Amino acid sequence: MGGVPRYCDVSLPVPLDQLFTYELPETIRGRVKPGARLMVPFGPRRLTGMVVECHDKEPAVATRQALRLLDEEPVLNDELLRLGRWVASYYCAPLGEVYRTMTPLTAEFRKQKVYTLTGEGRDAARRLLIDAATGSGAVEILRMLEQRPLSTAYLTRKFPSAPDILRSLEKKKLVEKEETEAERDPLRAAASRLQIEFTGRSAGIKLPRAERELISFLELHPGSHHLADLEPLIKHGSKAARSLARKGLVRLELRNPAQLSSDFRPPHTLNEHQREAFLKLREAIESGKFHPFLLQGVTGSGKTEVYLRSIETALAAGRSALLLVPEIALTPAVAGQFFGRFGDQVAILHSAFSGAERAEQWRRIRGGRAGVVVGTRSGVFAPVPNLGLIVVDEEHDQSYKQEETPRYNGRDVAVVRAQTAGATVVLGSATPSLESRYNVERGKYTLLSLPQRIEARPLPEVELIDMRQEFLETRKQSTFSRKLLESIEERLKAGEQTMVLLNRRGFSSFVTCRSCGERIQCVNCAVTLTYHKRDQRLLCHYCNYAQRVPKLCPKCESEHLYFMGTGSEKVEEELHRHLPQARIARMDRDTVSGKRHFETILQGFREGSYDILVGTQMIAKGHDIPNVTLVGVVSGDTGLGLPDFRAAERTFQLLTQVAGRAGRGDIPGRVLIQTINPDHYAVRMAAAQDFQAFYEKELQFRRMMRYPPFAALANVMLRSKTQEEAMRMAAEVGRFLNPPLETLKIMGPAEAPVPRLRAEFRYQLLLKAANRKVLSATLHTLRRFAVEQNWPKTALVIDVDPLSLL
Repeated sequence: MGGVPRYCDVSLPVPLDQLFTYELPETIRGRVKPGARLMVPFGPRRLTGMVVECHDKEPAVATRQALRLLDEEPVLNDELLRLGRWVASYYCAPLGEVYRTMTPLTAEFRKQKVYTLTGEGRDAARRLLIDAATGSGAVEILRMLEQRPLSTAYLTRKFPSAPDILRSLEKKKLVEKEETEAERDPLRAAASRLQIEFTGRSAGIKLPRAERELISFLELHPGSHHLADLEPLIKHGSKAARSLARKGLVRLELRNPAQLSSDFRPPHTLNEHQREAFLKLREAIESGKFHPFLLQGVTGSGKTEVYLRSIETALAAGRSALLLVPEIALTPAVAGQFFGRFGDQVAILHSAFSGAERAEQWRRIRGGRAGVVVGTRSGVFAPVPNLGLIVVDEEHDQSYKQEETPRYNGRDVAVVRAQTAGATVVLGSATPSLESRYNVERGKYTLLSLPQRIEARPLPEVELIDMRQEFLETRKQSTFSRKLLESIEERLKAGEQTMVLLNRRGFSSFVTCRSCGERIQCVNCAVTLTYHKRDQRLLCHYCNYAQRVPKLCPKCESEHLYFMGTGSEKVEEELHRHLPQARIARMDRDTVSGKRHFETILQGFREGSYDILVGTQMIAKGHDIPNVTLVGVVSGDTGLGLPDFRAAERTFQLLTQVAGRAGRGDIPGRVLIQTINPDHYAVRMAAAQDFQAFYEKELQFRRMMRYPPFAALANVMLRSKTQEEAMRMAAEVGRFLNPPLETLKIMGPAEAPVPRLRAEFRYQLLLKAANRKVLSATLHTLRRFAVEQNWPKTALVIDVDPLSLL
């Protein structure tokens, strides 16, 4: 073959720490490059893997042949391949699963199970064909398969019981199953997601009436049109558009999702602090070298305008920019604002969009057609060419950490990516994480400060309400204090708006029996079920198990069931009762189920359709609504009782962030925080909006207890369907790591705070190391130990730099 590689090593999305070697068919030899995707057989399945290397080294074992090359050009360049290897090594994750996370292109292919007759099945079908009478479903399916292989989906449409019948036939070895992948037709996307444009070509053939009408409309109205807007004007317009696209007479493509939320705001004049920060960022971007900055600015200080100016600088220098935002719900609003400034240069990447939308945006970015990319956590892997600037907004936010393999932190990966690309990285927050702020002290990051709100607006006045004292004075347990209700009424009369935060979903936290004390728990997890009144069900917030509300106690059959605790749904109901004239909206994961629901509620609140917005932490971050002059926090200390060393930091951040939603217009804001721990330093300093005092106090605690940033941390979890198995593996890990190195401290093994989750028992060990290299080497040794012990592939879970220990 003249030096053309015959084999390739492929990284597959399976929980195994190894590459797999395949022989390349002659038809694709010489065309396969590292970074391209290859479809290969893996056991009975077909998997899509990433090519890591092509070579001529003959394997020691027999190899199978690759099936299909999916990309003529690599989807990951050398820089992203190296970044993937770093993520896999640092976070102790299988390389194949990292590469799968980095490439959101699975939507281009449609997976299906196809059944064919075996030799025995063909004989059986022929015997049945002799008898022309119609038989059972199994007989009919065998007869159909005699003609050609068929998919499960097709057979199920003909016979609803087909899946059960096929399983039975497979056991009898009359049929065999094969998993296949077929390319999706992009023209099958919903009309609401498609744009149409006339190509100008002449038809040359007679067209049906609907197609002629559509062509005439497009000739009279040149330019790009939203296909859904044309459907009311032209009968069968959507069907006609797809037919014309296949004939090459019109061009159909997926809409840029950023256009759906366009929000043009003219650039405002920078104040002194903004200008000083921007000039330092401009100098760093123009230098073309790696520079990490921490932009710490109080809520409402105009960080977004600094980001926008910095992106303009990067674009002017011929480089691209990437903006990461934490909340899935925040992305459309931010992207719309950026689209208003940068037009069609903006691409948006986040998981709430359909797979086809994500793949389309990903390809726009890779093709260099989008110089500004806005995304959530996984956006850090966007194939942005010539990257000059990465901005991580609200860098402290917990949602940057992925809670399943690979368990990476998007903020930290962004810093590493900027370093390899020679780019400037800006971490922005009003309440930076302790680790980022401590990196300023160590000289790793440069601090930029925005200590004042724009237009010299004052920070809101914050008042703590001691709910213990409220109970002594009123002699009743209430959700709202008298002062909070009075303040909301005052805002209603003045035509101003209020936000009310309770960071807990549902109506009641749990249901208990007054007779025997039994609490109704999830069948899969060691947690109580939360009562959701609107749906009249009990729901597990971990695994989504749901059941009806029982009329009797399942243990003693008593009728005396009692609903305990308060959630955001109950807050909304009680506000309706106290303030019947108020227009109230609620925003939590129960009301925001789709990607557009969030925007609809928030836009309605911004336009004045609602007086009060009730919600969980979703309402606390990033929203700029000038008419909000009051923020009420129902329970400011909800998170302080969690068994997690970051509990105080999270509470401080949440209270400070939600307080920042008040007074962002011309009228000064006020914040009322109800608490039963008014003397706790996190609550007290959040009320004073004094980050520096909190930072110094919390840093002292972390230094004394050797928690990050003074130690590298990893949480090692062992899980199994049986408690005995989980305990045995945890004990074996404990013995394997004992005695530990001098620079390594091991806590545990012990039962996890949530000992059973999704039908698995969980035991954990916490590893602290003064030296990160020691921690990394220990974890990789532990993974090899798990392989040698032949444990189930998902039994050992390693979380490096964990943000939650639950």
